[in-house]
Amino acid sequence: MKNLLILIVVIALFLHFYPQPEVTDWYEQQKSALLEAFSDATDTKVRLNPAKIYRDLEAKFEQFNEDEQGFIKEITSSREQIKDFFNKYCNSKKNHSPVLHHTNQKVVCDAISPYQSLF
Repeated sequence: MKNLLILIVVIALFLHFYPQPEVTDWYEQQKSALLEAFSDATDTKVRLNPAKIYRDLEAKFEQFNEDEQGFIKEITSSREQIKDFFNKYCNSKKNHSPVLHHTNQKVVCDAISPYQSLF
């Protein structure tokens, strides 16, 4: 047992000071496969439904013009689009959407923010 521990420490020190690209690549592949397997095993399947945000905003469509309504339809087409929009325009107060009016952008951000944890 003692010899096995010494062997592991020697191998770890060798690989630390003399990295081997093949071993590093293999390690990264194994690590990503393991993390993906854990992610799949622990996934709760609770996701954001983009149509929910669209329905929430649809009630307020009278304050949006046609271009803004089309842009909202485009934003709410997928979770990735919603996440990108939220990170780009809602999280940073400096960025302003080129399509949405400032007050309408705030309405959209306020509609998305309760579902932020489901991205």
